[in-house]
Amino acid sequence: MEDAVFIPDGDVFTPTEHAGGPWDPRALHGGAPAALMARAIEAVEPDLDMFVSRITAEFMRPVPIAPLKLTTEVIRPGNRVQLVQASLTADGQEVARATALRIRQLEIDVPARVEGPMPPPPEEAIPLKDVPWRGFGKAMDPRLVAGSVVDVGPATVWFNLRVPIVPGEEPSPLMRAVAAADFGNGISRVLDFTKHLFINPDLTVYLHRRPRGEWIALDSETFADTNGVGLAQSRLFDRHGHVGSSLQALLLDSRTL
Repeated sequence: MEDAVFIPDGDVFTPTEHAGGPWDPRALHGGAPAALMARAIEAVEPDLDMFVSRITAEFMRPVPIAPLKLTTEVIRPGNRVQLVQASLTADGQEVARATALRIRQLEIDVPARVEGPMPPPPEEAIPLKDVPWRGFGKAMDPRLVAGSVVDVGPATVWFNLRVPIVPGEEPSPLMRAVAAADFGNGISRVLDFTKHLFINPDLTVYLHRRPRGEWIALDSETFADTNGVGLAQSRLFDRHGHVGSSLQALLLDSRTL
């Protein structure tokens, strides 16, 4: 197995076994292409040092375990606010798209904010060594703070992306946040994984500052209704406090045998 989630060849990225997802052995975990597109967005006009305040990944269809062509475009130019888009195609068909809102950065005095309760550090959490995750799940070092990733209900889990997205490159704070955030629906599910699907066709991450360090904590909860639609929401933390939030719309369904 390659020691990276994707192997690059110019603007084409081939997924490794580290990229696999939970729903279909032929498809990727959403966090893998989301982190790859976040990397591409950060590389657009890097001299401007714009801050990604929001990034929304939309999965147009299951992202296949196949070579993926990556393109980027500035769809709203600006010196203070920008919209940058990344797109992944497989065999000429778009399979995923990410749109990022980038805001200029400026040193400014703001009132001190009292931090609310935050998770204890990952060293005090429970390593999840026996969780039957595969693919991108195995690329993570997850540690449980509260709840359970086996039983249903809210949960709080630290994540450390221990495999680089591309070989020899340390994942950026944005990439780490996006990669972890896509686990929110999985760790806080309200339905039995063996009997139901709860697939997120999208992922939106909001950040108010750059995370610091390798660890990202998700404090996640899922809401579901009888109409077959759900919502997973997570508060994101690093060791220093709250950094942002994420949302995932959910397609709920029964598994077909």
